[in-house]
Amino acid sequence: MKDVILKYALHNAVKFNGKANPGAVIGKVLAENPKQNPADIGKQAAQIVKQVNALKPEEQRKQLEELSPELLEKKKKEKRGLPELPNAKQGKVVTRIPPEPSKYNHIGHALSFLLNYLYAQKYKGKCILRFEDTNPQTAEQEYVDAMKDDVLNYLDIKPDKTIFASDELPKLYEMSEQLIMQSKAYMCFCERGQMSEKRRKGLACKCRSISNEANLHQWLKMLDGKFSEGQCSLRLKIDMESPNHVMRDPVIMRICTTPHYRQKKKYNVWPMYDFENAILDSLNGVTHILRSIEFGTMRVELQNYIKYLFKLPKQEVIQYGRFNITGSTTQGREIRKLIEEKKVLGWDDPRLVTLRALKRRGIVKEAFYGLALKVGLSKAETNLDFTMLSSINRKLLDASSERYFFVEDPVKVNIQGAPEQELKLKLHPDKPKKARQFKTADEFYITKQDKGSFKQNKLYRLMDCLNFKKKDSKLVFDSLEHDKYKQKGEKIVHWLPVKETVDVEILMPDAKLVKGYGEKNLANLKEGEVIQFERFGFCRLDKKQKTKLVFWFTHK
Repeated sequence: MKDVILKYALHNAVKFNGKANPGAVIGKVLAENPKQNPADIGKQAAQIVKQVNALKPEEQRKQLEELSPELLEKKKKEKRGLPELPNAKQGKVVTRIPPEPSKYNHIGHALSFLLNYLYAQKYKGKCILRFEDTNPQTAEQEYVDAMKDDVLNYLDIKPDKTIFASDELPKLYEMSEQLIMQSKAYMCFCERGQMSEKRRKGLACKCRSISNEANLHQWLKMLDGKFSEGQCSLRLKIDMESPNHVMRDPVIMRICTTPHYRQKKKYNVWPMYDFENAILDSLNGVTHILRSIEFGTMRVELQNYIKYLFKLPKQEVIQYGRFNITGSTTQGREIRKLIEEKKVLGWDDPRLVTLRALKRRGIVKEAFYGLALKVGLSKAETNLDFTMLSSINRKLLDASSERYFFVEDPVKVNIQGAPEQELKLKLHPDKPKKARQFKTADEFYITKQDKGSFKQNKLYRLMDCLNFKKKDSKLVFDSLEHDKYKQKGEKIVHWLPVKETVDVEILMPDAKLVKGYGEKNLANLKEGEVIQFERFGFCRLDKKQKTKLVFWFTHK
């Protein structure tokens, strides 16, 4: 036992500058030998720690190398990565990203897309982008274009193939007809409310007993546009008494006469989600389906049954916890209403968490990748808000974004006796070779709030510039030495030279505008660049106008 105590005493001493802690040593020993008497261990540890602490650090290390060299080996931190998928083989995994082009994507969609994409990369497999555009009433080219921009450009996802579900309708029609001829599907002319009621009660309707030939005849008339919207539908014939209500003869094809953004008036019969997905996932060669647990197990049973009917391969289905987006509206219909009522500026309003809004605010793509790895495939629900994303984004921006001065609500002040100076200030603390230049005299812009806070005879400092005091109603130059300020200073004040400014507007997260002056060096920026206004926050240059620069606030 003494050797065990000595081992951990030496290790603790080496780790903490030659002084071992008896309590830490006792804890390690008991963890390895839980049946030992703590009191006995404590007495021995106190004596051995005293002996170890009396040794020189080099002697401690030498003894540890002889006694237990493995404790000196630094354990490499495991990189945070995605957990393994079941039945996944290198080069064989195929995932899919299946957005419905009916609105602009938000942060939750981004994580779902990235999980599928990153897993395909992890196994050197393939990822398919499939637009689920089989609802003519909601699918629009505008949203397809937005999704391409979000997914391909912003998130930098490079799918191996892009598919439009609406292009596959002839195949889905063919397979529907196959089910009719096998007595696995039938045409139903029940009114929607009546159908729902019978499904709820587990009762079959008269349509269920129609012959295959009659069903086929009605099906062809349906395809030919002989029936009106809502007059009939094609239903699977499964089990009207199934405890899983989803399995009670669900509709798989319906009529919709709204012209399609892509197919125009070519089709008037459209598949339901479960039928379309079950077939296309298999035909597209998908091996692993990653989706939110809100999809539910009941629908998994239905989709597996559809695959069984056509002898299609099943996929590994991995369901992760729901992403709850807090603090912002994400429902497409709600956002459309807000836009119509002019309560938000559009889909990229800074109060939203759409990808379009986040991109415009200055969230870099790497922040989404970091968040996707963080949430992973956890079964627990994840409450997502902007702060989770911004904390990752902040670290990324802090390492690269250049620093500039901005003065909000500016007022002009004169500091009597201030010398003329030519200053070179760093654009980034870790990049000393990159600098911006200032010429200063005795007139400066500072914030109205700062000016009102000065106390008599207290020492203040214009950041990286000079020290001054307030004497009576005047501001008076004191010195240039930063060391003097560090000893006696009251406050550091943000500033700009009066003759070297540009007008700046910043759109804040609540859509309010903050106005002020920025340093003239901002004129060299390009639209889209994200910079840090010192003591204010990160901002993205949105527009360079003739008379001003317009930024969007990213975060603190």
